[in-house]
Amino acid sequence: MRIHIVDAFTDRPFAGNPAGVLLLDDAFPGDDWMQNVAMEVNHAETAFAHRLPAGGEADWALRWFTPVAEVAMCGHATLATAHVLRTTGAHRGPARFATRSGVLVATPGADGSITLDFPTAPLTPQEVPAGVGEALGAQPAAAFDTGPNVGDLLVELADEQTVLGLSPDHRALGTYSSRGIIATARADDPSGGYDFVSRCFFPNVGIDEDPVTGSAHTALAPHWSARLGRDDLIGLQASRRSGLVHTALRGERTLLTGRALTVIEGELHA
Repeated sequence: MRIHIVDAFTDRPFAGNPAGVLLLDDAFPGDDWMQNVAMEVNHAETAFAHRLPAGGEADWALRWFTPVAEVAMCGHATLATAHVLRTTGAHRGPARFATRSGVLVATPGADGSITLDFPTAPLTPQEVPAGVGEALGAQPAAAFDTGPNVGDLLVELADEQTVLGLSPDHRALGTYSSRGIIATARADDPSGGYDFVSRCFFPNVGIDEDPVTGSAHTALAPHWSARLGRDDLIGLQASRRSGLVHTALRGERTLLTGRALTVIEGELHA
């Protein structure tokens, strides 16, 4: 079975967020096997997809696993899967994926980009939880629940440099939401090529810091669109690998556009 390692939300190797992608010949194998493969790959997520019968609401079934758990939604591994479908010729045109978060569509662009159509996260303001500032390393100005699909606490910080300088206590962050924390701020320089900056810490699914998180941008898009007065924005996720996500808020749906490239292909012997 072929396995692909794809860097997503980037146009250069060794940046963005790496994902494993396996196109299965048939139905999903056992959960334990997929979890063990994801543990072996040891990237933020490994995606498993198989073709569905023609004529249904989706073309492919898709699931995602971190090294320690299955997740309900993953943007970068969906982008990586769509990239593999296109570059291997396994699928042409928009690909519809049946997932735990409903049908997600990935549409290839003429310029080589891919646009994902995801549900917009419902943001619910809440009091900044006691102790989260100490755990994060900076005191948030505001906090929001992002709903069950994303499962994070989104916190807005004072400025971009505060986000870049975070050195959190990852173990302590795990007590504030089901997955982790999205920390964000407005870009310091609006002419710098992005509108807002973020970092994502997901200790509860085995990822201390995720390099570039598509699902988090379904919450970041409505948050910053409301503040900046524009529906189309660019987010910089400022991890060590870093990457850009173009967001377009469309009511209950959010479009996430990025690029991807395959860096490794091989044979899985298991």
